[in-house]
Amino acid sequence: MEELLVNKLIEKNLTIATAESATGGMIASKIINVANASKVLKVSFVTYSDEAKIKYLNVCKETIDKYSVVSEEVAKEMALGLKKEANADVTISITGVAGPTSYSEDLPVGMICFGFVVLDKVITETKYFGNIGRNKVREEATNYAISRIIDLL
Repeated sequence: MEELLVNKLIEKNLTIATAESATGGMIASKIINVANASKVLKVSFVTYSDEAKIKYLNVCKETIDKYSVVSEEVAKEMALGLKKEANADVTISITGVAGPTSYSEDLPVGMICFGFVVLDKVITETKYFGNIGRNKVREEATNYAISRIIDLL
């Protein structure tokens, strides 16, 4: 799947950047597994803390306070901030609760929010992968993000 993504980006002469929280760099790692990834991957941030999202991706503290760090609003700001910082054509952002526990009843384990920017089109989504285990949630979220970007291209 990641090979298809890299090849599509090369074919369309597009670049990509990632901002990952719950997945901790797994998307970038999968992209880097593919030969010629250096032609398309500009940068990847693992912004695990709120402070990192604010500092490196220009997420507003007020957005985090109002909607929670695990929200489509924060995912959108992450993706747009990344686009500005990386000057990439395509950006992916992920924030969520991988588990095994959650700090809020409103944020169930397995809830992942995605932000996608393809050229100037912004899309946000929330997916519930369930309490299937921390690393399984991370893996499923990574695979979903890659397949979703392929569809959007």
